[in-house]
This record gives sequence, structure tokens and C-alpha cells, in this order.
Amino acid sequence: MKPDPVKSPREFLAALFAAAIAPSAHGGFTLPPDLLPPAGKTLVIAAGKAASAHAAELAPQLKGPWQGLLVAPHGYTKPLPGFEMIAAGHPVPDDASLAAASRALSLAQALNEGDRLLLLLSGGGSALLCAPAEGVSAADKRALTTSLLRSGASIGEMNAVRKHLSRIKGGRLAAAAFPAETVTLAMSDVPGDNPATIASGPSVADPSTLAGAREVLARYGIAAAPEIAQALNDPRNETPKASDVRLSRSHFRIIARPADALAAAERTARAAGCDVLNLGDAVAGESRLVAKAHAQLAFRHRPARPLVILSGGELTVTVRGNGVGGPNREYALALAMALNGADGIHALAADTDGIDGARDAAGAFVAPDTLARGKNLGLNATQFLARNDAGGFFAVLGDVLETGPTFTNLNDFRAILVMPDMIRS
Repeated sequence: MKPDPVKSPREFLAALFAAAIAPSAHGGFTLPPDLLPPAGKTLVIAAGKAASAHAAELAPQLKGPWQGLLVAPHGYTKPLPGFEMIAAGHPVPDDASLAAASRALSLAQALNEGDRLLLLLSGGGSALLCAPAEGVSAADKRALTTSLLRSGASIGEMNAVRKHLSRIKGGRLAAAAFPAETVTLAMSDVPGDNPATIASGPSVADPSTLAGAREVLARYGIAAAPEIAQALNDPRNETPKASDVRLSRSHFRIIARPADALAAAERTARAAGCDVLNLGDAVAGESRLVAKAHAQLAFRHRPARPLVILSGGELTVTVRGNGVGGPNREYALALAMALNGADGIHALAADTDGIDGARDAAGAFVAPDTLARGKNLGLNATQFLARNDAGGFFAVLGDVLETGPTFTNLNDFRAILVMPDMIRS
């Protein structure tokens, strides 16, 4: 029996999330019918948070000789026949990330004309495949990644920097495979579905530049190590552009998008008798500021029947405290504060990969009594938000959404359920 949005709002919101991350949200994974087997062998490299599910679906469809390398975050790997498995660090690279990138480059470089690199790509690949540029240490790159994550920089800005400090990102993996053909089948986790941004675009031309990477660090006041500063001033670290012949045999297809997840949730909501306002999959900005804007949007609607306000995209957090949580839980706490106990408004904010900043949660639920219950337990929501500890706040209330690894990655998911006037207290 499907949850009723009026009688069971929390269960209903959880059902919307489940619909968004279900394989049916993106039609599953199938090889394009026009993708004929290569004359030679196929090298399959699956990298990202969805790598295990992606590879498991596609491997049985392969024709001819092939070998596989699967790279996923710790806890996201599943044994698969024919695949060498590497569990690596995310969002901060670790030694396994270095080993994975080295192995991927080595396998790609061994390909010949007539062979094919089939790259199954999903979000998280930037950290999982880490090959620092010459002269840059892994420790320096990890420290820089941590600084970028805490700065509030967008995923595009972070990738612009990381691609110019890498031997595999920004088209360099496809360049290594040349003259073999490269075919990338990607699951998008970024607003706009830009191929150059998904996992830092290891198989596509990079429009960003060394100068732009330096500007990102300056914009956020990040003092890079001398080795990194030197690398970002070295012309040899400029990424391959569209005119590079090594990318002439590289082809890119997106097989799943964040918009697909929202569409699946919308279908579920409408089937339950709700109206839907879909804000799209490209909502961006500081979590707490977007939450305030969405609260005002919810206030402006007095629906005749339940209304679901959906949104995706990727929010950011400028970290000033030492609390626990990610952009979705920070959004949820800021939303609860902006709603201030308004009757008949419930919400869920979560990351479709099951990890909201840290592995302890996917996101959090908001209800009209969220702040009141917190106050009764001695929790000051303002103080929790100030120290970026939305995770701690919702954990005490028991309002955390815990899914574990979902083996998919279609960016953030947010749903606000606005009840009709007639059933508000």
C-alpha cells in the first residue's frame, strides 16, 4: 500500500526519494544498440559511486574479449566476475585512489588501434581516480581538495582546479587510450549535465584553463602549497582541448540525469493525488540561503490539495564550524528555522548517493514540530546551524534518513510537502 501524503507525510516523502533512486528512474543501463563490438578487445573501466551497479548491468551485454577495472568508494564495491576491484577514497583521495588512477592509465595506454575503452562513469570519479601532476604530492592535493570542499566552491570550480593538477582528468584518460576508441556512458550528477564536469571529464576536452584554476583559488582565498602554485603556472599542465587529435576518437553519452530522478518522484507524487511544482535539477547556491527562499515559496502556496515542491541540483556549504552534516541536512535545518513551525509543511532533503557530506546519513526530514521537539530536548537550532552541525541536531531528534550506499548518484533531492488549507490546524 502506497503511503498517503496526508496521513503519513514522512513515509510519503521517503517513498518519493525511493522512486528517485530506483533503477526505473533512469531506465536501467543498456548498451546503445548502435554500439557494435570493436575489432579488437574492450577495456571496461567503471569509476564512481554507481560503478558497481553500472558494471553489473552492462558487463553481460558485452561481446568479444574484454577485461574490466572497477573503482568505487569504500563500501560501494561489489565483486563482479571479470573485474579487478579497487575501493578508494571519496571525497578526499587516498592511496588507493592513486593506485586506481595509475592502473587505469596503464591499462588505457596498452590499448591499440581497433581496441575500445568503454568508460562507465558516475559522480565521485574525481577523487577515486587521482594521479597528481608531476611535482605535486598526493598529500598536497588532498589538502587542497579538503580546502576546496570547505570553501563553498562549486563542483565546476573545484574540478577546474583538480583537472590542471592531474594526469588523468580533463580528457587525459582518453588521450592515453588513443589511437583506441573511447566510448563513455555517464550518469550525470551535476547541474546542466556538462560532460566536462562529470567526474572531472577524463574522456572529454576541457574548456577550463590554468588561469581559471588560479582564479578559483584566489576567489576563495585558498593558499596553495608552493608545488601546487608552480604546477598551476606550468604550461605543460594545460588540459587537452577540442582540437587535440588524441580526443578525435572519444565519444560521450549521458545515460542517466538528475532530471530523471525528479521526474520519477513527480510521477509518484501525482499518482498519490498531489500537485507538483518541479523547480528543476539545476538549483545551486548556499544551502541555508536556498532553504530560506524555498520556505518563502512554500508560504506563497495555499493549495486545494497536497502540493509537492521538488528540486535537485547541488548546494554548497561554507564551513565555519566543526559539526557533522552536509549540504542537505544544513538545508533541512535552515528550512525548519525559516518555516518556524508552520502548520502542514513537511520536507525531506537528501543526496541520492546516500551520503550527505559524511557516511552517517543521506539527509534529514523536517516536520512542523521539528523546532519544538528540538527545544524540548534542549537543542538550540540557531547554534547548531552556526557550527554546521545540522547532522547532530537531526540525529538527536531521530529525523535522519539513513539509506547506506544506494549505488546510484543523481545529485541532491529535495521535496517540500505543503498540505491543503482544509487540513491545517
